Amino acid sequence: MLHILLKILLLCGVLVASGWAQALQLSATRLWPSPDYTRVTLEAPQPVAYKFFTLSNPERLVIDLEGVEASTGLDALAAQLTAQDPYIGAIRLGMNRPGVMRLVLELKTAVKPSVFQLQPLGQYGHRLVVDLYPAEGAAAPAVPPQPVVAEPSSPAKPEAPQYARLIIVAIDAGHGGEDPGAIGASGSHEKNITLALAKKLKQKIDAQENMRAVLIRDGDYFVPLGQRVTKARAVKADLFLSIHADAFIKSHARGSSVFALSENGATSVAARWLAKKENEADLVGGINIDVKDPFLKRTLIDLSQTATINDSLKLGHAVLKEIGGVNTLHKAQVEQAGFAVLKAPDIPSILIETAFISNPEEEKRLNDPDYQDKLVDAIVGGVKNYFDTHPLTAPSRLTRNP
Repeated sequence: MLHILLKILLLCGVLVASGWAQALQLSATRLWPSPDYTRVTLEAPQPVAYKFFTLSNPERLVIDLEGVEASTGLDALAAQLTAQDPYIGAIRLGMNRPGVMRLVLELKTAVKPSVFQLQPLGQYGHRLVVDLYPAEGAAAPAVPPQPVVAEPSSPAKPEAPQYARLIIVAIDAGHGGEDPGAIGASGSHEKNITLALAKKLKQKIDAQENMRAVLIRDGDYFVPLGQRVTKARAVKADLFLSIHADAFIKSHARGSSVFALSENGATSVAARWLAKKENEADLVGGINIDVKDPFLKRTLIDLSQTATINDSLKLGHAVLKEIGGVNTLHKAQVEQAGFAVLKAPDIPSILIETAFISNPEEEKRLNDPDYQDKLVDAIVGGVKNYFDTHPLTAPSRLTRNP
């Protein structure tokens, strides 16, 4: 009898120990609202088992987290919610039943949720990602208003030709949200610097009589590389400028660079390394690989765009020449590599590495508003010089196929 009792006690001890072993505390939670979707990220030291479902009247998304217990990381999620979030009205947490933590997102509108797991990568552990899209599908950014531009009453001056239509420039602030990009020696995040530069660049371009700019992202949220291309095409952009401030393995590396797409491999080892690094942004930022988009795939692999690449090189040379008056050039010529974000088949596209954030001196300058203004002025000058010198190469925004 005593032997049996000892066995029962031993079994209970194993079960209790097992229960404690399965208890899981989230190490971090993050909330990333954006105009197109809102992302909720739950990070843990091991994968989180989950189930989810939606409820109507009122609209809610319910996520049951198995084996997850209360923690400061989990409690911090609700505190990140603001009234400006386009999709989430409130966040509730509580134990639904033993061993199951229930997360309820009270919604402002019906959504199409995408819930998926990400394996550990870089600074992140296991991530459970919840993306909330509007039920009718993600909305494309609005095309800027197009005022009627009158035909010039006199012949245009060769040094400053006029256009009978508005030129649309898509500005892509690199990285964002879950993807911080490169991190400087003093802790600066590339995503913050690129966004600051992109906003200033938009202001400068909008101030031009015949140009308007569209920001691919206007806040701290993640946009997959392919969607950046799709957004630019949706607004029928005439140019695509992707702004970056990368790091290199050597902290003394310095200078600005401009890149265009290549059909035949990279023009240097460094260009190939950088393209590979930038193309991994989707892995860091996190995309649901189960979602298939044939149109997007076709857009990204369509490299039959020699004319577009030639225009990109001309644009790149014009911008690089102007930036050379502000900062040391890392390379004196436009380099080429297989950057996914430059693969719009019908939009001249360049990637601008404004400086190396891994260089302490350049990191400091990148955070200086006055220096940012100089960089932005140089980019705008290059864009204007491109159109002044090659007005006939500007693609027709009015006739391009959607």
